[in-house]
Amino acid sequence: MQGLLKPLGWIVVAFVSAFSFPAAAQQTGTVKSTHGAWSIICDTPAGASAEQCAMMQNVVAEDRTEIGLSVVVLRTADNKAEILRVLAPLGVLLPNGLGLNVDGKDIGRAYFVRCFQDGCYAEVILEKPLLDTLKAGVSATFIVFQTPEEGIGIPVDLKGFAEGFAALP
Repeated sequence: MQGLLKPLGWIVVAFVSAFSFPAAAQQTGTVKSTHGAWSIICDTPAGASAEQCAMMQNVVAEDRTEIGLSVVVLRTADNKAEILRVLAPLGVLLPNGLGLNVDGKDIGRAYFVRCFQDGCYAEVILEKPLLDTLKAGVSATFIVFQTPEEGIGIPVDLKGFAEGFAALP
């Protein structure tokens, strides 16, 4: 892992894997608020006693509309960490991981932690340097790979990120 991206420990991964927004759940959650390009969506997962919320944005590659991402920011149940989770489609090259570029600056790569039938997840802890970069940024590009040489950049609008993060329960 390079740059500002720090991998999650396995305990946190186990927690956040239980809280996901697969395509079906994305449509059943309630949009609580919208902040620029970001929405705060809340839902009560099966077996949970309380509603859980996440800030998210769904995006597609400008030149490859069949390739999209769901970018999700959430807090752990103990409120001790924030997680950045990106759901990429099946068929991406897993060893190359998921690249991140903010306002033209290479931030690093996150590695995929697991795949389900709705896609593959890359997850990182949103530590202060990365969080500050995203809050101050204008545009991010997440990069997935279909071959070792072919990276596909998918733009993510950071407008409203700071406000949405502040409003995240």
